[in-house]
Amino acid sequence: MAVAVFRAQLQRGNTRLLRTRPRLIRQASTSQTGRDWTIHPATRDAARDQVAQLAASPRRPLTLADLLRHGRPPLSKDALLASANFTLSLLPARLASRIHALRNLPFIVVSNPNVSKIYHNYLHSLSTLLPFQKRQITTLEEENKFGEVLADLVQTHTNTIPVLARGFLECRKYVCPADVTRFLDTHLRARIGTRLIAEQHLALHCASQPVRDGPPCSSDSTAVPSKYIGVIDTAIQPARIIRLCEDFVGEICELKYGVRPRLVIGGEPDASFAHVPVHMEYIITELLKNAFRATIESGNEREPIEVTIAAAPDVPGKEPPVQGDTDIGFQLDANDDAYPREAMGASNPSLQSITIRIRDRGGGIPPEVLPHIWSYSFTTFSEMDLNSENGNLDALNTISGSGGHLSSIAGLGYGLPLSRAYAEYFGGSIAVQSLFGWGTDVYLTLKGVGKVD
Repeated sequence: MAVAVFRAQLQRGNTRLLRTRPRLIRQASTSQTGRDWTIHPATRDAARDQVAQLAASPRRPLTLADLLRHGRPPLSKDALLASANFTLSLLPARLASRIHALRNLPFIVVSNPNVSKIYHNYLHSLSTLLPFQKRQITTLEEENKFGEVLADLVQTHTNTIPVLARGFLECRKYVCPADVTRFLDTHLRARIGTRLIAEQHLALHCASQPVRDGPPCSSDSTAVPSKYIGVIDTAIQPARIIRLCEDFVGEICELKYGVRPRLVIGGEPDASFAHVPVHMEYIITELLKNAFRATIESGNEREPIEVTIAAAPDVPGKEPPVQGDTDIGFQLDANDDAYPREAMGASNPSLQSITIRIRDRGGGIPPEVLPHIWSYSFTTFSEMDLNSENGNLDALNTISGSGGHLSSIAGLGYGLPLSRAYAEYFGGSIAVQSLFGWGTDVYLTLKGVGKVD
């Protein structure tokens, strides 16, 4: 009814309504699958034929080896241009896929200001990339301009998760939780890949610049440890990440409860492999938060939280398809002529998986809660919280957002689902074994690249 009234007002030329409604207007369609859209003129070209074409283009999974293929920075001119063109081959199709998915949401969801904002952010980013896609990046000047576009893309999509969370929360009466979970699971996994691809080239770009750093590089952009290739730490030690996260979570626990549990690390604390530190930090922080909170609130704070690290042996060979990369983008073969093998940092890297078990004596997960721990929940975020910018959320919940902008989703139940998305993106997993009345074991498996030359 509201849609019919809105269309009637449009036909009568109600210009004031046009100024106050979102620019995105879904038109009537005689087919359930065919949808016509009216987009703001500035983004119409990117929003029609090219979106459908790019979204339907053939795509293959992204792997960590792809991100390592161009070698250690500083890169040569040819390697830097190859990285830029490789990045350009991946991003447009991924952005178009997300635009297509957002278009398929119900009208009442798409018309929400928060969801509409994310939609237009994706349109904006795609529109800025399309001029580069018409031809190869062949000069350092073009590569530098491309870097500025990537920096804008990363900044534009910084708050995608909390803005989408707020939008779906406001629309929770009109869409079922199962549909929300399916959409968010796919969308947030796709966002992981898009952001990782863009940040990887940006990091390589900045680390390959001379002293005269300019945008988008910061003044300290070259002060990156040599073991890094872009945003990937080629010798990351899970034990070190666990200790850093333990300190952070423990301080919050002391502020809230006045006590913090002990944490002991066993197994193989010296194990290392190549992975993305930011992803690991988020996952470990979320898992330790749950373990610390459960241990203290069950009155067992004297019982240590046991962390065991087990490293599987390196397995030579090509990485298998990544099941977690649900919004896969176009990928050239490793032996493609456009990217010769001598330009790759690891021509045939070995695979390695590391499993981390976190065991607590926090009483376990109630049986009625256990089936829902992987769902995106919206019940713990009150209407008052919507207008308070998290001012009413307790301190321990906010550590779910240790990555900065993710703190805006504290209390929404995003912690475990997002952690699983990060773990599964490169073929890892998270499994939970709960013994109600006793405690919980969480098994985190991360698959990465072993020794990188």
